[in-house]
Amino acid sequence: MSVLGFYFQILRALEEFDVPYMLVGAFAGTTFGLTRATFDVDIVVDLQESHFEALARRFPPPRYYADPEQMRRSARIGIMFNIIDTEEGIKADLIPLSAQPFHRAAFARRIRRLFQDESGRTFEAWCARPEDIILGKLEAWQEGRSPKHKSDIREMLIFLLSGLGEENLNLEYISVRAAQMGDEVLATWNALLAQAQEETKTKAE
Repeated sequence: MSVLGFYFQILRALEEFDVPYMLVGAFAGTTFGLTRATFDVDIVVDLQESHFEALARRFPPPRYYADPEQMRRSARIGIMFNIIDTEEGIKADLIPLSAQPFHRAAFARRIRRLFQDESGRTFEAWCARPEDIILGKLEAWQEGRSPKHKSDIREMLIFLLSGLGEENLNLEYISVRAAQMGDEVLATWNALLAQAQEETKTKAE
């Protein structure tokens, strides 16, 4: 099974079991112009009691690791857990909705987006809006200072500001939230936005 095939299998299970969920992070960003190859998928989930055993049955051992007790514990205390394909050595990170206050606001704004696997097959899934993906990456940059997050934001901005996406980008929403994260995050956001606007303008000329 391919990496994308495994991700789609999980998303289909979440859809089938009526689990409220939302794709975030770099994988979600691919539908808004992000081209960086990523082998991680981050899914915010709002799991209820009926979902734990259903997911465990869908992804049974020994091939899969999907421990229902770990899911219950993680959902209760608000920490990430994994569903793992042990044969392929790939995993999906599932994040309880309660893990971050920011997730609830983003969850209320989630949208349906179309994703495509290596063979061209498509699948529609719930995804964070581009503003919330960018804000998540600003938060991740603030925590770890990894340059990949700034690069991802810049690439998404150029794509969306060039009019290549279906969604209109609410820049004021991002600026207000970035300011709440602190002066350094706001300065970083303003610099990335200015760079992307300049590059978009240059390409258009």
